[in-house]
Amino acid sequence: MKKVIIVTCLLIIASHAIAQFNNHYHSNQDNNIDPGNFGFNKQSLFIGGSFDLGASNYDFSAGISPEIGFTVKQWLDVGTLLNINYYSESPDPNYIYNGNTRTRSFNYGAGAFARAYPLSFLYVQAQPELNFVSSNYKYFGSPEATYYTQTQAVSLLLGIGYCQRIAGQSNFHIAIMFDALSDPNSPYRDAYNNTAQPFLKAGFDIYLHPKG
Repeated sequence: MKKVIIVTCLLIIASHAIAQFNNHYHSNQDNNIDPGNFGFNKQSLFIGGSFDLGASNYDFSAGISPEIGFTVKQWLDVGTLLNINYYSESPDPNYIYNGNTRTRSFNYGAGAFARAYPLSFLYVQAQPELNFVSSNYKYFGSPEATYYTQTQAVSLLLGIGYCQRIAGQSNFHIAIMFDALSDPNSPYRDAYNNTAQPFLKAGFDIYLHPKG
């Protein structure tokens, strides 16, 4: 619950900052291209990326995801991405949230995404991924022990977010997301109780052949 509150506060703050920074785009909304002019062509092609952040009083996660995609319709973007993520969890000597074990994980992978825009400032996103995860665990009990694992996991990230988007020109977006699948090796789920960990994902896209 603390993590959800923290991430929600960050979302509100970041959304306000992005809105202020991109305020000049509001006057250009009438320049959006007619939906029929979009499709899989060079004028609909965009590149960009995002970063994600999650934190609580005992764990931390961060990552980056470069992406490339198309605006298929005024209300729909699709594309592919790569990702690199880091996750750490502190040991708990009280054995409340883990068995007094420090966790450090690094993962990389690839995926696809679809963003639907029911409103000009609101979007929902689905993002299936395949990730390869390398983890380091150190047990601080008696005796101390260290061990390593290498796994892979399939994830389905779902989220809802706020955006400043002019289809055909640029898009700034920020969302709260979580892994809807239950793979225990997922880098987006707690390593000990396999619960989903909400995280903040923010990014931008620019079109390679922007429309006026």
